[in-house]
Amino acid sequence: MSNPLPTPVPRAEGGLQATSDPYGAERAFRAIALLALVLPLCLLAILFGEALYQAVPRLSWEFLTGFPSRRPEEAGILPALAGTTGLMLLVAVIALPIGVSAAIYLEEYAPDSWVTRLIEINISNLAGVPSILYGLLGLELFVRAMQLDRSLIAGALTLSLLLLPMVILASREALRTVPRHLREAAYALGADRWSTIRTVVLPLALPGVLTGVILSLARAIGETAPLITIGALTYVAFLPTSVSSSFTALPIQIFNWVSRPQAGFHVAAAAGIVVLLTVMLILNASAIWLRARLQRRVSW
Repeated sequence: MSNPLPTPVPRAEGGLQATSDPYGAERAFRAIALLALVLPLCLLAILFGEALYQAVPRLSWEFLTGFPSRRPEEAGILPALAGTTGLMLLVAVIALPIGVSAAIYLEEYAPDSWVTRLIEINISNLAGVPSILYGLLGLELFVRAMQLDRSLIAGALTLSLLLLPMVILASREALRTVPRHLREAAYALGADRWSTIRTVVLPLALPGVLTGVILSLARAIGETAPLITIGALTYVAFLPTSVSSSFTALPIQIFNWVSRPQAGFHVAAAAGIVVLLTVMLILNASAIWLRARLQRRVSW
């Protein structure tokens, strides 16, 4: 039985085959993706520009080095800036080694069992838990049970709990980018597992690990709910001298000024917002620069 003849393909005028535009869907997708990128950036620029416009009268060295005051024109932000700096340093010291060590264990040592999969699912779920719940946990565990009071170390431990899931996930993704054959080559040369991780895997994964940690710190620097929950002070006229000192932070100080009825405090809050956003942008830029520098060093 002979095969049926193929159906003739209709042709457009001029002898060309009439087909739909093969690149139309791609151009539409690129336009949507570009719009999704431009709109948040424009919104951020508008908000930052409005805050900067309101903050110009208060942005000065005296504002950065001054202490809070009941007079809006004399209020400074130094205790909040010092408290935020101390918090971020303590959080980095606590969350970085624990998070990276947990990621190394889950990625390199943990067996493929239902217990490991359950832990991975819980870590992913914890990364999406609202920050207020971490504040309640920190209040009960660190402030009351461990009797750390409303101190700088209690706030740092609370924020560390908030960041640990993100640090673990980012570190695991960075470890997965290291090709498997590099591990096998190290094993073939007689290296044990820890030597392979220390000398081969970690140096190659370090750009991604540090980028994830810095971006996590940039998120933590703007968290207000956990610190308010554990009882961080809203008015501090002194600098923290130790990890057991009372403290305040930039988001709490801004919240305090915004809640005041005087217009002068609203201007001070706008100046505080500009300082906070500047610190966050510096952290994000540092993550990008550090990642590019370490990647070039690794490629050499």
